[in-house]
Amino acid sequence: MVQVVHDIGRIGRGSDADPRAANCTAGQLERCCTVLDSHPTTLAARWQRLRAAGLAWVTANAISTSMESTFSLFDVECTVTERHSVIDELCAIPEVVSILDSASNRDLLLKVQTANLAELGRKIVPMLTRIPGITKYEASICTRVHSEGHIWRLDALNRSQQAQLESLAAPITGPPYVLTASDEGMVKCLIRDGRASSTQIAREIGMHPTTVSRRLNRILASGVLSFRCELSQLDSAFPVSCQWFAVVPPGQHQQAAEILRSFRNLRLCASTTGTTNFTFVLWLRSVAEVMDVELAISERIPEIRFAESAVALAYPKRVGWLLDENGRATRGVVT
Repeated sequence: MVQVVHDIGRIGRGSDADPRAANCTAGQLERCCTVLDSHPTTLAARWQRLRAAGLAWVTANAISTSMESTFSLFDVECTVTERHSVIDELCAIPEVVSILDSASNRDLLLKVQTANLAELGRKIVPMLTRIPGITKYEASICTRVHSEGHIWRLDALNRSQQAQLESLAAPITGPPYVLTASDEGMVKCLIRDGRASSTQIAREIGMHPTTVSRRLNRILASGVLSFRCELSQLDSAFPVSCQWFAVVPPGQHQQAAEILRSFRNLRLCASTTGTTNFTFVLWLRSVAEVMDVELAISERIPEIRFAESAVALAYPKRVGWLLDENGRATRGVVT
């Protein structure tokens, strides 16, 4: 287990610095191996072992460039007897990107991504009302997402190693790009495997490799897709996930977000509508750190008022990926 955690930390964090490292140049690969003090063959074998076991995986996530795109949170209550069937039906909905089974006032917390607010009301809400076993739901809309999971770190590498690996990542140099329906096939391939090459994508979607390469380079250069190395949380050094709901004075949201970015295990930070207006998620080493976090943040943001903290009991779905009872990606992905 110690070696598994070590591999997840070092190789996973190396992948996070440049998740598409499988497609780097020979020189970049050599520098990456030098930083991690490993041979390419050894790194590749360790990565394949982690990926096959569902311990680590690289996935893509579209960063919306549209002001209409809507990210929302749903508190869901359901009957005890139909809880599992409710989760299964929710997992099958692509727009429900993450599902948290929490120790809190709600049974489930959903993270929902839709093209616009109308789609949320016209498509997702009716789907929820038709699922047997759901007895109540409440929604809040994210008015601004300050930080997401692709920026977090496990501190398995020192700052020098992180800086060296991050310098290998391809810069965002292209013009803005808006994903269209014709890009859907490529994007779905990258969600399933963020390290997929142009040749692999071309074979899967039936398009000429040159065409795929040209379009993929344009998409990657624009920064419209973010790539992240996701990990089996229970097998990492941070097995506890906690989400806080708080009230912050409107004029201090940006300052609060900047302070929270100093927590390298930050997974999400957003401003929201509803009875609270600010939420964030941290991965922790133990439940005992919940109080430590609240004290540390209260010292730096005196005006914050914590309304609730919700510790995750399970994550049936995370950023589209279906996770087993051990939090490993062994059940596929919903796109």
